[in-house]
Amino acid sequence: MSQIHADSDPGHGNSPAAWTAVIIMLIAFAIGTLAFWFNIAWLVYASAGLVVVGGLVGFVLGKLGYGVGGARLQPKAQLSQRTQS
Repeated sequence: MSQIHADSDPGHGNSPAAWTAVIIMLIAFAIGTLAFWFNIAWLVYASAGLVVVGGLVGFVLGKLGYGVGGARLQPKAQLSQRTQS
C-alpha cells in the first residue's frame, strides 16, 4: 500500500472559494433543470451563464486568498488526528 503524507494533501477543495463556487453552480443547475422541464429557453441559457459565473467566482476567491492554503483562510483544528500505520 502507498503511504499518505499529511503535507501532500491538497485539501480536496474544502475552502470558502470552493464551497461558494459549488453552491452557485448547484443552484444554477437546479434552475436550469426546472427551466428545461418547463420549456423556458431563455432561463436555460441564463442558468448556463450562471454556472460559468460560479466557476469564475470560485477562481477569483481562490486568487484573493480564500482557496485551499490561501492567506486569508482560517484553518480549523482537527477533532481527531489520523494515525499512520
